[in-house]
Amino acid sequence: METPIATSHGDRPPWPTGWHVEVVDETGSTNADLLRAATGGSPDRSVLVARHQTAGRGRLDREWQAPAGLNLLVSILFREIPASPHVLTQRVGLAALAACERVSGLKPTLKWPNDLLLDGMKLAGILAQSKRDVVVVGVGLNIGWAPAGAARLGSDLDPLHVLHEMLAAYDELPTDPWLQYRERMGTIGQRVRVELADGTVSGRALDVERDGRLLIVADSGVKHRFDVGDIVHLR
Repeated sequence: METPIATSHGDRPPWPTGWHVEVVDETGSTNADLLRAATGGSPDRSVLVARHQTAGRGRLDREWQAPAGLNLLVSILFREIPASPHVLTQRVGLAALAACERVSGLKPTLKWPNDLLLDGMKLAGILAQSKRDVVVVGVGLNIGWAPAGAARLGSDLDPLHVLHEMLAAYDELPTDPWLQYRERMGTIGQRVRVELADGTVSGRALDVERDGRLLIVADSGVKHRFDVGDIVHLR
């Protein structure tokens, strides 16, 4: 991990109480850094922000890259893990949605399980990883830059201000965010294709159940429940 850079609050209030935020200029992966830091006793709700990542990864080990300083690249370490760990990613996703709305007035939606979409285009990805008794949730949110075919919030926004709003919004969410998660889940009602290691299933997404699984009725009429899978929204 690189040496933290000093940051001034400027117009941003101090970080919300209970969060331990560190900002670095550059690192390989904030998720990997926090997983390593966990063995050294980093506290619950440690937050690592990088202005640039050289080895960022998304789901299925996809590369996640962005120009330095333009997007929010952050990971959060949780030691207090609920009985259903997926609740953490749901809360982080909802907090990211709330932050986007507060700083930009835009209203993204969730794509199961953890992407943020804006006008049908990917705005953010969320990746959770676990090690022993900790969970690290990473967020890559397009703010000032986005690759072709993706969305961004706007070049006049400070990623650290967005993070401040995200942490504050996380604290405002209920312990069990399932109802809010379902309400903001843009996948529900969509015709979708679920891409799995051994094939695909196409049909209509009916619901996200309390355990986080996606309920789909396939074109054959058979209902399926998925814990994992790559989802494509079909037009």
